[in-house]
Amino acid sequence: MILRKLAVSAALAGFFCLPSGGPARAQIDAPSLTPRDPAPFSGPQPAPAPSRRAGRLGGGAEPSPEDSNAPVTFTAEEVEYDRERGVVTARGRVEAWQGERILRADEFTYDRNTGVATARGNVQLLEADGTVLFADTAELKDRFRDGVLTGVRALLAANARMAANGARRTGGTVNELGRVVYSSCDLCEDDPTAPPLWQVQARRAVQDKESQRITYRDATVRFFGVPLLYTPYLSHPEPGLPRASGFLFPTMGITRFLGAYVGFPYFWAIDDSQDLLVTPMFSARQYPNIGLEYRRMFNSGEITGSASIGGLSGKDNDGKEELAGHIFLKGRFALDEHWRAGFDLNRASSELYLRTFRYEYRRVLTSQAYTEGFWGTEGYARFDARAYQGLRTSDDTRQVPYVLPNLYYEMAPRGRVAGGFLTADISGLGIYREIGSFSQRLATRVSWERPELDNYGGLWTFKLQGDVLGYRARGQQESPTNLPEANGSRGVANIRAAVDWRMPFVRPAGEWGSQTIEPRVQFVTGPRMGPQREIPNEDSVDFEFTDANLFALNRFTGRDRQEGGTRVDTAIRAAWDFPNGGQVEGLVGRSFRLDDDIFSPYPGSGLDRRGSDYVARLRVAPTSWFEVLGRVRTDGERWTQRRLADTTATVSLGPVAVSAGYLYAPPVPYLLPTRSRDEVSLGVSARLGQYWRASAAGRYDLGIGRMVLLTGSVGYEDECFILEGRFLKRFAEDPTTNTTYPANTVVLVRIGLKTIGDYYLRAL
Repeated sequence: MILRKLAVSAALAGFFCLPSGGPARAQIDAPSLTPRDPAPFSGPQPAPAPSRRAGRLGGGAEPSPEDSNAPVTFTAEEVEYDRERGVVTARGRVEAWQGERILRADEFTYDRNTGVATARGNVQLLEADGTVLFADTAELKDRFRDGVLTGVRALLAANARMAANGARRTGGTVNELGRVVYSSCDLCEDDPTAPPLWQVQARRAVQDKESQRITYRDATVRFFGVPLLYTPYLSHPEPGLPRASGFLFPTMGITRFLGAYVGFPYFWAIDDSQDLLVTPMFSARQYPNIGLEYRRMFNSGEITGSASIGGLSGKDNDGKEELAGHIFLKGRFALDEHWRAGFDLNRASSELYLRTFRYEYRRVLTSQAYTEGFWGTEGYARFDARAYQGLRTSDDTRQVPYVLPNLYYEMAPRGRVAGGFLTADISGLGIYREIGSFSQRLATRVSWERPELDNYGGLWTFKLQGDVLGYRARGQQESPTNLPEANGSRGVANIRAAVDWRMPFVRPAGEWGSQTIEPRVQFVTGPRMGPQREIPNEDSVDFEFTDANLFALNRFTGRDRQEGGTRVDTAIRAAWDFPNGGQVEGLVGRSFRLDDDIFSPYPGSGLDRRGSDYVARLRVAPTSWFEVLGRVRTDGERWTQRRLADTTATVSLGPVAVSAGYLYAPPVPYLLPTRSRDEVSLGVSARLGQYWRASAAGRYDLGIGRMVLLTGSVGYEDECFILEGRFLKRFAEDPTTNTTYPANTVVLVRIGLKTIGDYYLRAL
């Protein structure tokens, strides 16, 4: 197995050879020693101990630090030269360097007859990348291209360490090490002689500088000194390499639809700007599958994506065998300082295929191509086209829309216009289907707001909003719009005017902070709009009335539905702000119509009567470790009847955090299944000491009286090791229905040896 992204540095290669880039100088075979001290050498003559001596092996002009072929320069406390034997000896804090490589030792000897340099005692080699190599002795020759070391120890990148009984360098590119031990774990402070958490031991290792890989033979992975894994062959990139080609750890597991499976991912670093991950997968229940993940960086953008192709057997596909696949592709590019462009291509054979082979699952796939421009805070433009794909078997793909074009331009001048702030936009939208409704829309909106402060501290905001829309439509009597009166061409216009007043009453509470009570009233008026059955509706189907849109002039989410008539929006907000930054804050509000122009998207929306539902929120966060946030909507006539409730609470006590929640949502006619959600949830997470963490969570449906989701995780992480386990069990919404995925259980185990790789095991 060849592993990806192992952080092993080039220390050994740097010690044994000159940097690649030029041939070794011939002068190394017959060097001259040119001392910087003016006193000449005459036979063996030790230098005075107090002074430092310097010399160069190779002669020539003074080299620059970047010269890879420069002679070796050294300094020492004592230097002697034996003319008869042709031996130069340096002792005491010897420091030799060539370019950016530094060698330190207690003693350094060079024999000019044999060309062998020997370093003894506390040998250290410092590389330009920051790695450090230690050895007991080192014998080097041929300009450090060949040599033998004993007692090798290396401090590498990413906290990695390596030791070997001996090492041999050949040809300046290959390092052979014997009896190698590698680990990135710190030793135990109480007992440094104890084995580390994990280590790799091998009979032999080879470091190849040309391929930038380290290969082990007869390797054993040990945990706490106990052998757990043996492999006759193990290979990984040198540390410091951001990317390197090679096989990754195999992925294994067992799932309901795959049975037992295994994947053999191979990573290909194509060049400095692009790479590809290829993963063939073989399983017991399905046909073979191959997955691809591609990345490429450009000067002005990037492309990322994944794709796969494989076969679904008839065992879990209603007896049908079919060829299936998917493609998810994304591109983002900056055209200039104002414009950028991008695309998304997302298509898949089916929901069953994505879930079976554990690819990213999305309920609806969106493909688009777009261009957008920005001009500071004043202007924004976007042009795009979109296509959608529904993945559920109940989706009729012929009724899924294509959006072409979608044009939008907005302008917001920085300066004031008539004392207020102006925003104007124009948009064009076309929606097509193979069968069913078709519509085109041209729309524009102008909004203006002017805030004023009166003499009593009240804040008045004057608002105007005008909409003009033109439509051309056909097939509106078909699903999914079902609006037979909306066919043809027509226009609609609407104008809304509002006065918004609020008065914050603030009083100090001494050492307890300050208190605020703020009533707010908004008067909104405009022409009556009626039911609008003659207008297509594509972007205003989804609707939810909450405190967030209580004071919006048009509370629909899009432009296809316009709110008309006259109404009064009211709310009262109260807050207690504490000196420590904590706060208790709440709001209650309601809207009242002054006429009978009532148009609601569906019964029970909260706006289907003259008096709307009550909306409220409450946030209680007196300290940084406690917070409760809740939102509720209740019936406007029977305020005890819930329409919507969403509450979450979080308590953080040191390393432990507990969260609880409650959700009630009524049935929505346009979503299936049409039933209410009445759920409570509870979760807890804890950090257990310096290295351990754990969490668990669950959701219980009060309506059906059983659990709907359970999750849990536990993990350990230190400087060299990761162990993580995750559990998820999802229960079917209705246990009596026989759907493709009525429920599922996922168990995921991750084992990570930092600087070597990660191993995953999945069970489903």
